[in-house]
Amino acid sequence: MPTIHLVDGEKGGVGKSLLTRTMIQYCVDKRIPFVPVETDRSNPDVAGVYKDICQYAVFTEDERLADKADRIFEIAMSKPVIVNLAAQSHRAVKGWIERNHLIELGNSEGVRFCKWFVSTGGYDSLNLFVQSVNTYGDNIPHVLVRNLGLCDDWEHVESDTTIQNLVNKYKIQVVDFPKLAYKERNIIDQNRLTFAQAREYKEFGVLGKQRVVNFLKLAYVTFETVGIWYEEVK
Repeated sequence: MPTIHLVDGEKGGVGKSLLTRTMIQYCVDKRIPFVPVETDRSNPDVAGVYKDICQYAVFTEDERLADKADRIFEIAMSKPVIVNLAAQSHRAVKGWIERNHLIELGNSEGVRFCKWFVSTGGYDSLNLFVQSVNTYGDNIPHVLVRNLGLCDDWEHVESDTTIQNLVNKYKIQVVDFPKLAYKERNIIDQNRLTFAQAREYKEFGVLGKQRVVNFLKLAYVTFETVGIWYEEVK
């Protein structure tokens, strides 16, 4: 049952593209068939790194362009799709799903959704997460991704009754996405390196390359705690 993995966060700068690129490398390393899709027209950095394999789609509230995201569902009928969502795309994505009755269609066609919501732990970020969960309820499972590269203390979230009630009600999986060292991340972004290239990048030196390897190991453990990826491997 292929999955449409929606990498969301609604805000810019929360780490969506880094998570997406790491997820892409995970699929490559684990030999999981997949298709990455870029929807961020203003800053298509995932497509910039994976231009040879990345598809493009557009989420918009303009009815004249309403079909521009349909290829995502069409692809997902045969293999998993990893979708890098642009900031502030909640309404457009919601409209696409509801207008086309994709939850019901997915159930009949063997396609499911999973939303990976990347959060900084900030007030706005958490409110947007709550909004997303309340919008889809049980229809689309959420994974709350705590970006440790932007926030390393999540006690305020663990003690927030509103969020914890939602987590318990909808059985939301909460995972930690590891921090990638600033130097290596900056060079990776600047040179548009894939993580496969970064692991062998001479300018990093032995320790720099090892930090990239360690980051990927931790990230892969995070992905594998979410059973949906185990099922994709199987």
